[in-house]
Amino acid sequence: MDLNRVILIGRLASEPELKYTPSGIAVTQFRLAVNRPMSAEARSSGQEKQADFIPIVAWRQSAEYAANYLGKGRLVAVEGRMQVREYV
Repeated sequence: MDLNRVILIGRLASEPELKYTPSGIAVTQFRLAVNRPMSAEARSSGQEKQADFIPIVAWRQSAEYAANYLGKGRLVAVEGRMQVREYV
């Protein structure tokens, strides 16, 4: 059995950008800043928090909702699937 399900909680690192495909389907893109968990040793030694910046793509009604109601810095939870793209 295969499973590809991801739940991320973080803050929007960029404003959502709403676009439409030629067939009229809404697509919104934004980046989500997700803090990495730190060990107790790292915290006690004064290390700064580290974050990963994850590109998010939302489609259809979710895309329109994100564009209308979310903004940079807003804390959100995102549920979906992970898709990795490679460019040459």
